[in-house]
Amino acid sequence: MSKQSVDTRNLCLMTGNANPELAQKISEHIEVTLCDTFVGRFNNGETQVMISESIRGKDIFIIQPTSQPVNDNLMDLLIMADACKRASAHSITAVVPYYAYARQDRKTRGREPISAKLVANLMAAAGMTRVVTVDLHAGQIQGFFDIPVDHLAAAPVIAGYFNQQKYENEIVVVSPDLGGVTRARKLADYLNTSIAIIEKRRPRPGEAEVMSIIGDVKDKTAIMIDDIVDTAGSLCEGAKALNRLGAKKILAACTHAVLSNPAVERINNSFIDELVVTDTIPLPPEKQSPRIKVLSMAPSISDVILHIQSRRSVSQLFRD
Repeated sequence: MSKQSVDTRNLCLMTGNANPELAQKISEHIEVTLCDTFVGRFNNGETQVMISESIRGKDIFIIQPTSQPVNDNLMDLLIMADACKRASAHSITAVVPYYAYARQDRKTRGREPISAKLVANLMAAAGMTRVVTVDLHAGQIQGFFDIPVDHLAAAPVIAGYFNQQKYENEIVVVSPDLGGVTRARKLADYLNTSIAIIEKRRPRPGEAEVMSIIGDVKDKTAIMIDDIVDTAGSLCEGAKALNRLGAKKILAACTHAVLSNPAVERINNSFIDELVVTDTIPLPPEKQSPRIKVLSMAPSISDVILHIQSRRSVSQLFRD
């Protein structure tokens, strides 16, 4: 969307401490300066928020993924929203590229919480009127909210990168488990190719064991696709199996680079030639590697913000 066609005078962009680099990119793309906001800590560790300009009647967009430190960033988001509500903002949209607790979306045994629902309730109670997020771990989490949710996919951005590369062999998109088939199919459609599926089991939490691979990967460039790379155990085990079955080149693409220890070390010592991630979560120096390529979601998020601000269809933007 042309920025000139949107009246941004009432639009206010705000960022916490979770990913100010992404917020700055969005600000530059939309050509709206970030609101003068301080988010810090009192001496006792409580969150302190100070907004240094009037936001009365403004449409607020708070850019704050709930990445590590998860609870600090989540509380910052909630308290910023409360401050905006009490300052008479017209609307408060939480732009949460990475939604924490999304993997706790159901009870798998007795006496477990459904934390993804609790976080949704907290956001609404804090005064947020809309949520924008990217690649939820489970799409049905949208139903946990009683406010509108715009759910972006990173697949077009990732596919755009792979379409620009020149690979010697035919590409196959690989789902690292049975639950990720829909995500793999979407990327494969963008790349106009086929998919394969890794069948695995988890003998213990945080560990994955590959049982078999459904589909042909021999002599092909295999691209494993997932929403989150955390400890990278599943990806590295999958890459080992793909190498054993004759894949010529092994790549991986994940939207959210959590990269808990020892993920980077595992990737550097694995059969993965390149891991492509997005900047929904900032990548500090200690998590950077020549094997990790970061793509920006800022243009996509900026377009969604402009569509929301101009009261235009966001679903049309997704189709485009």
